[in-house]
Amino acid sequence: MKSLDELRKLREKAQESIRLREQTDGTKIVVGMGTCGIAAGAREVMLAIVEELEKKNITDVVVTQTGCAGLCEKEPLVEVIRPGEPKITYGYMTPEKARAMITSHIVNGQVIGEYVIAREDTVS
Repeated sequence: MKSLDELRKLREKAQESIRLREQTDGTKIVVGMGTCGIAAGAREVMLAIVEELEKKNITDVVVTQTGCAGLCEKEPLVEVIRPGEPKITYGYMTPEKARAMITSHIVNGQVIGEYVIAREDTVS
C-alpha cells in the first residue's frame, strides 16, 4: 500500500466480494471442496471459475463451496443454480472444462450436456 486511495480500492473490492457471497437470489456456482474434491483438483477448478468470471467482468454470480456430496468418483463437482432453471451438476471437472462452462452455461445459457452428471428438474 502506497496511498490511501489504494487502501480504499482494496476495501471496496473486499466489500463487493462479501456482498456477492451473501447474495442468494441470482446465479450461484457451488464447488465440491470435500477432501475427495480437493484431491481430485477442486481448488484449481474453483480458481479457474473465479478467474474466468473476473476476466469476463461477471460480477452477479456467487461462487461458493460445499463439502462432500457422496459422489467421490465423479469429483471435482460443480453445481450451477440459476433462478427458474433446473440445478445442473457437472462432474469430472477440470480448469479447462470450468472455463468452458462459464462461457457456455453462465454467459450463453447453454448447458454442456457431456459434462452433466445430474439435473434437478424441480425448479425452486
